[in-house]
Parts: sequence; structure tokens; C-alpha cells
Amino acid sequence: MSTHNFVRCSNCAVSKFCLPHTLSGEDIGQLEGIVQQKRVLHPGEALYQSGDQFEGLYAISSGSFKSVVIASNGDSQITQFAFPGEILGFDAYHGKSHNTFAEALETSSVCFLPHSQLETLAQKVPALQNQLYNLFSAEIQENNEFLLMMGKRSAEDRLAALLMNVSSRYSQRGYSATHFRLSMSRTDIANYLGLTIETVSRLIRRFQKEALIEVNQRDITITDLVGLSELAGTHCSHVEQPSNAG
Repeated sequence: MSTHNFVRCSNCAVSKFCLPHTLSGEDIGQLEGIVQQKRVLHPGEALYQSGDQFEGLYAISSGSFKSVVIASNGDSQITQFAFPGEILGFDAYHGKSHNTFAEALETSSVCFLPHSQLETLAQKVPALQNQLYNLFSAEIQENNEFLLMMGKRSAEDRLAALLMNVSSRYSQRGYSATHFRLSMSRTDIANYLGLTIETVSRLIRRFQKEALIEVNQRDITITDLVGLSELAGTHCSHVEQPSNAG
């Protein structure tokens, strides 16, 4: 894992999804003062391991990660796919040690926010403290939605929901909502959704046959955004806007 210095939140393309959101220029300057370094990780490289001591939070500036829980019997369960502007490390905020491990799905970079300095600054800057609370709340909501999806929905609904979720997150960041690259493998998708790889592959072929999506290896084109969203239960009325990034 390599490191790069001179990280500036004020120049970051995804800062509005991260901790600087709602902060004043002066507050952002204070936050930049505690960001120690930018770390670059390669595919398959771990950001932290289960059992590692909690040192701080990691803001994803590029790339993507998966978070994985290891059960006592050795089984693993992917609990999260994380994208630019999102925060990793909340799992250890209370117990002070990680109960998951985070692994890069592609070449990715993160900004490290040391816990002690972040907590001190949050006490001085109410907007930062509120943003931390908002991010905590968003993670709890995401976990609840994941549990609901796993317990109540069919296999095709789950896959459609995942594709729509990725579409929405890319769209919010200024990328195309209908054409993107899935950084996770079909094995990872199957693990996350509680399905077999064969089921995921069969459903992808079915979605292509029904003209919901087109697939070229990991490149996905959603050809019927409304139809896929209805299958996912999101009832999307989104109209594709021109991409202004990447």
C-alpha cells in the first residue's frame, strides 16, 4: 500500500458526500489539518483486518471496497460495497476494534482521519459532529435495508435492487446512471445477496433476454431503467442526464 500526502478536501471531487459536506471553508481547513495522508490500495489489498485496533475512519476518494464479516465457523459474508465519498471504519467506532475487514475491489485511494483528532475537532465544530451522526444513521439505515432485502425478497428482486443501488450511487456522483462498471465479481455479488453464482449468472442472462440490461464482462448498460427499478421495488422515474465526470 502506497501513500500520498497533500490531501485537500476543498479540491476533492466527492467531498460533498463525505465529512466536509455542510462545513464552512474555515471548518474544512481545520479538517484538512488532521487528514494525515492518502493511501492507495491495489485490488485484493486489505485496508484493515478483523480484530485490528481502531485507529480512525477512512474516506474513499476513488475506487471501491467490500466489507466482510467472518463468522465463528469460518464462513464469510459481504455486508457492504463502498464507493467514493463513503466512509469505512464505523464498525470499530464503539468497540475500538474492527469486526469486519475491508478489501479493495480495484485500485482505490482513501483519506485517513485519525480518531482522536477527529473526535476533538468534532467537539469544536458542531457541523462536523452532525455530519458524523448523519453518516452513522445512514449506515444503520443501509444495514436495515440490507436485512429486509435478504429476508423478504426474491432472488431477481435482490439482484435488481443491487444494480439500481449502484446506478443511483454513481448517478449522485455525476457519473452515468445507465452505464457503469461493476467492480465486484459475480462471486462477491452472490455472497452479498445470499445466492449461488449459478443463480446470479442465470438472472443476468434473464435480465439481458428481457432487455433490462446489456452486459459486456463487468460493464453494465441499463437499457430499461424504469423496468429494472420497478423490479427492484424502487419505482424510478429518473431521466438520464449527461455525465459530467469520467
